[in-house]
Amino acid sequence: MPHNLLEQLRKYSVIVVDTGDIESMEHFKPRDATTNPSHITNAAKMPKYQPILDGELMSARKELGATASDHAVANLAFRRLGIAWGKNILNVVPGRVSTEVDARLSYDTEATIAQARGIIAQYEAEGISRERILVKIAATWEGTRAARVLEGEGIHCNLTLIFGLFQAIAAAEAGVTLVSPFCGRVLDWYKKEYGRDYAGAEDPGVIHVTAVYNYFKKFGYKTEVMGASFWNVGQVKELAGADLLTIAPKVLAELEATEEDLNPKLNADAAKTLPIEKIVVDSKDSFARLLAENRMATDKLREGIEGFSAALEELETLLVRRLTELESRTTASA
Repeated sequence: MPHNLLEQLRKYSVIVVDTGDIESMEHFKPRDATTNPSHITNAAKMPKYQPILDGELMSARKELGATASDHAVANLAFRRLGIAWGKNILNVVPGRVSTEVDARLSYDTEATIAQARGIIAQYEAEGISRERILVKIAATWEGTRAARVLEGEGIHCNLTLIFGLFQAIAAAEAGVTLVSPFCGRVLDWYKKEYGRDYAGAEDPGVIHVTAVYNYFKKFGYKTEVMGASFWNVGQVKELAGADLLTIAPKVLAELEATEEDLNPKLNADAAKTLPIEKIVVDSKDSFARLLAENRMATDKLREGIEGFSAALEELETLLVRRLTELESRTTASA
């Protein structure tokens, strides 16, 4: 009798949990964890994680003083919250956590570098080695340039929101540690564009992640490929064998509940024999040209950056509101 799919998948790919919910990490026992602004914002709304928010807000208030505005205090807490979340996650997972640079900096190389250095400095001040951190950066041309500098300083990067092979190539040429090609969001675009569903190996998201994996193995890139954005078990099954797979708790639960044989589709040795042509992405102009030629990647990259930016703004608003509540209680009890 076959074991459940999740148990089998662990033999072929490193399991990463894609959530801000620490309890899910405790249940599924992944090696690594990835978060994004939407995950942290959603988790921050849960009563069980309120102490993390409150702790950062009170620490920021103490540091800035009573005369600082609520917005200034909330902003400081906001900048530290991702690290506080990451620290809690690293108490649960044995490997690495991805902590994201502000998506609103996605087209600013120098600002991305500065914030990434700050993220690492905060982790190291907490006694956490940079080897356990992946700084998550959107795979714009400017993001790949920032990552090249950061990797040279021993700061490991996860280039995310990858919807085109050319984005992954630019990241790998920059020497990044890991890339996250998206699956489910690619499928969404094709379903909307062509008014039909896809499944199995014909799923455009599966095709996209497979192309990145095969290209990297064909040409010997050391950059790890972590498939991301999965909507169903079928997508995961098609991409078994990828270096890593970051999967939301809902799909992990479905994998855990499904008993059937798993046959990995991706294989590094097989990829090396494929007739794949080399693609040159060596300048901002070549990147921009390839992006312009790929309407899906153009749409989804813009949408992803806008979505993460909106989640950050929602979190900032949430923190201001929570600070007001906390200080109102303190005043009332005084």
